[in-house]
Amino acid sequence: MDAALTRSDLNGSSRRDSYSGSSLLWIYMNINKKVLALKYRPQNFEDLIGQEVVAETIKNSIKSNKIPNAYLFTGIRGVGKTTIARIVAKSLNCLNGFENNCKVNCENCDAITNSNHIDVLEMDAASKTGVDDVRDLIEFSRYGPTSSKYKIFIIDEVHMLSKQAFNALLKTLEEPPEYLKFIFATTEIKKIPITVVSRCQRFDLSRVKSSELFQFIKKIKDKEMGKINDDALKLIVKLSEGSVRDALSLLDRALLSLDKDTEMDLKKAQKIFGYFEKSQLIDLFELILKGEEDKVVQIYRKIYDQGVEPKVFINDFLELIYYFKNIKSLTLESTNFSLNSDEFDRIQEVSTLVDNKSLILIWQFTIKTLEEIDIVSNQNLSIEMFLIRLMYLKNINKNDHSLNKETLKDIEKENQQNNEQKIKFHTNESNDLVDQIKSVTQEKNINPIRDTKIKVEKKDSIISFDQLIKICGDKKEMKLKYELEKNVNLVGFYNNRIEISFNDNLDKNFVKDLSLKLFDWTGERWIITLSKTKGELSIREKKQKEKFDLINKAKKTKLYEDVLKNFPDAKLKDVITNEEEEDR
Repeated sequence: MDAALTRSDLNGSSRRDSYSGSSLLWIYMNINKKVLALKYRPQNFEDLIGQEVVAETIKNSIKSNKIPNAYLFTGIRGVGKTTIARIVAKSLNCLNGFENNCKVNCENCDAITNSNHIDVLEMDAASKTGVDDVRDLIEFSRYGPTSSKYKIFIIDEVHMLSKQAFNALLKTLEEPPEYLKFIFATTEIKKIPITVVSRCQRFDLSRVKSSELFQFIKKIKDKEMGKINDDALKLIVKLSEGSVRDALSLLDRALLSLDKDTEMDLKKAQKIFGYFEKSQLIDLFELILKGEEDKVVQIYRKIYDQGVEPKVFINDFLELIYYFKNIKSLTLESTNFSLNSDEFDRIQEVSTLVDNKSLILIWQFTIKTLEEIDIVSNQNLSIEMFLIRLMYLKNINKNDHSLNKETLKDIEKENQQNNEQKIKFHTNESNDLVDQIKSVTQEKNINPIRDTKIKVEKKDSIISFDQLIKICGDKKEMKLKYELEKNVNLVGFYNNRIEISFNDNLDKNFVKDLSLKLFDWTGERWIITLSKTKGELSIREKKQKEKFDLINKAKKTKLYEDVLKNFPDAKLKDVITNEEEEDR
């Protein structure tokens, strides 16, 4: 007895095949065990979403028989690079021809779908990066296809191949046999040599539009009979950032956490995905503008307790500042589901409390904090101090003093009497913000009201590269000293700024470690920049050159000539100066 099963029930397409009753149950159970990203993976060009231009271009090239030697698909994770690669492979090898591709039963297409076709080889370059792997592939390519028109190599994450592997591939890539096609996929197009890119037909896959992705996962939710409302689905779309695979993975997670009798709303979704409400961030920003320090810290700690990482918080804070700055020109739809209607209205309301100039300065200050957050040991406390300092940018903390002109004069007078420090106060709001932004980076904001004595620890002064190396030795920072001497070429050293170039052996954490130590030793921020110019020879290279010059100079002496006369096979290995002898 035969039973009919539509492919839309299995993988989202419209094909209808016939299966025996015994195999039908096995197929159904097997399909349903799959995660949604695999279950609803597109099997032909018509099933793709968000990549219509790419699909149409490839279809036209196949129809006109203008097939390139190699395809190169690039884009963020989860937008369909590997999926399109498989569809192209099926389109080229379908037994029914391109026009009927995957619309009727085809052994080649089914085998490619299951990743077991003998003529379609999929290779993960992340695990096979060496030149030997590529040579094996090239050797395998010498033999023609067994059961199909083309032999196709699909190489995923191709940017992971070594330089030698790319070089070994070049000749075959440029002039392959007629039956051989390459399909590359990568998320890091810049890491691929230009010589390889130029030999491929490149396609840049874009992020899927939020509205399109929303409709897609909504259909799948209905097929899976999941009880998830639209607001929760919009959150999934926002978190996926245009990636179809990420969206399906998040939807899968949401469906697995559903109770039988309850519907998932936005709050439940936020709890599952560790996402905090934008309304909390809006309330926090409003309290910052009003200068209510205790409440600001309270709200942030509540957000932190929800499992939100400091970096995620800062990035969301930046996003909010953008909305405040451009709220007059935005619509709810243009926020790509990042905001709901209530949050959008709240931003419109709170935006009246702050001007654009202040928002731009707050943006700059926040960016600076995001850059500095990696060099602190406790990021959470750093964020709290960042929020507190933000309030003092506007001088509107009502708990301290109302900072009118008279109050400012009284504070300045009191300071002068105590002779502890001198502080300039500006009544102009914009100038005040600019000056305070600068003062924050210098860490010189001291409460003028309190009479406190600050003990300043004496710090080291570093004015040259040689002095830096000596201090590294004195401080027992031998790893830094080793890197500075052997792997670093000095380009410039001035005003707390070091410009360097380096060789391939430099430790990846060198810049970060050196910045932290310099701040610890000097109490000042240092800027370490990487230059494209070679710069000076490294300390090790200088010593080697000096030794080389000494040896050459020694070879010109009469003593050397006399030694060679008596010992013709002798070789001058080293020269020890008087200074080196004394050191020994």
